[in-house]
Amino acid sequence: MIEEPAAAEASLDPIRSRILAALAEPGSAAMLATRLGLARQKVNYHLKELERHGLVELVEERRKGNVTERVYGATAASYVISPSALAAVSPDPSRSPDQLSARWLLALGARLVQEVGSLLTGAARVRRRVATFGIDAEVRFASAADRAAFADELTRTVTALVSRYHDESAPAGRSHRVIVGLHQIPAARPGTEEDAPVSRQQPEGTRATTAPVASTTSEAPDARQEHRP
Repeated sequence: MIEEPAAAEASLDPIRSRILAALAEPGSAAMLATRLGLARQKVNYHLKELERHGLVELVEERRKGNVTERVYGATAASYVISPSALAAVSPDPSRSPDQLSARWLLALGARLVQEVGSLLTGAARVRRRVATFGIDAEVRFASAADRAAFADELTRTVTALVSRYHDESAPAGRSHRVIVGLHQIPAARPGTEEDAPVSRQQPEGTRATTAPVASTTSEAPDARQEHRP
């Protein structure tokens, strides 16, 4: 999880992102230069910047004659830039809550990334796991009316579940965030195998995502967050 603006900027550089991908398998500057078709000096420069921001790390040093070869590896298998990296302009779901707004759904997703990322960061410090739960499903509606009916029933069901299990007075309770989203699946990009013309009369393919997020404060004390459902 990349939370610092400078680290986000470093990771978004096209050459550095290629280096990060190549370092899924550790390698030296010379090895990377060969793999990526770049000058070794340029690779060295970008490696130092990535190391400075904690995106790559020194794995080992190999002595070859009078030369010491430094072998680097990526610090993670994948990277996600937290909305906190753009704190001043990051989406805020509290600004204009609207269940039918795509921008509000996007803001909820951004908050999900930020909060779960914070939990993961704290848990990593104490070498603990974060307890979460997620459901990802696809539903194809025959009509817009069916989609509206689905959303209405889903709202009633989730509201009933939250009311049943929520206990404000529980002294040892842990607050959790429950996010439910429904959005149409984007069409494939032109030129891909999945790309095909879609008629307006065709049923709509929609993705439904339910993501209850556990705030595991005992496992990750440094990342403690209290959230109401």
